[in-house]
Amino acid sequence: MEEVLHQYEQPYDPAWPLICFDERPCFLIEEKGTILPMSPGKARRHHYEYKKNGACCVLLAFEPHTGLRYVAVRDQRTALDYAEFMHTLLEVYYPTADGIRLVQDNLNTHKPGSFYQVLPADQAFAMAQRFDMHYTPVNGSWLNMAEIELAALVKQCLDRRIPDVSTMRTEVLAWADRRNLKGRTVNWTFAATDARIKMQRHYKNINELN
Repeated sequence: MEEVLHQYEQPYDPAWPLICFDERPCFLIEEKGTILPMSPGKARRHHYEYKKNGACCVLLAFEPHTGLRYVAVRDQRTALDYAEFMHTLLEVYYPTADGIRLVQDNLNTHKPGSFYQVLPADQAFAMAQRFDMHYTPVNGSWLNMAEIELAALVKQCLDRRIPDVSTMRTEVLAWADRRNLKGRTVNWTFAATDARIKMQRHYKNINELN
């Protein structure tokens, strides 16, 4: 936990920007409602039927210092999807940066080994060297600022039924463009000193184990 909080406390460095990354599965649901005709004693009604069209996944990278976020909608959330997203992040959005300080959770695909699925071994190794990865602890995903951005996405964009991947991609990209134009960011105030006070009993338990 303190390792992640330490990253948040560092000043902005364009050579090694801080990026928070997370994913969210989304169900694709199509409206199939019909108008029920009027009948004696009943007004015309709308029958709320729907059809499940599977699922997709939103991948989101958020840079808190600049208020920029980058999103992609993929059919799945595999190691290949993760690796391709990270490759795009480096090559398209941060080509001149020395590397990226990356905060993410401990999902098994969120590892440098995933890069070997999209690149030859030498290039995958070189790509891995440009990431300084920092993982949120188990049950500590709330420490990832990307989760706050995904919550905003759900509230502002995904609070309705979206029928297919194409529509989902259009809507999510439009949402990200609006947020980027406004420079929306997260005012993170929880520091390591706060953690040591509010979670004192956990520190005490660790000390007793030692």
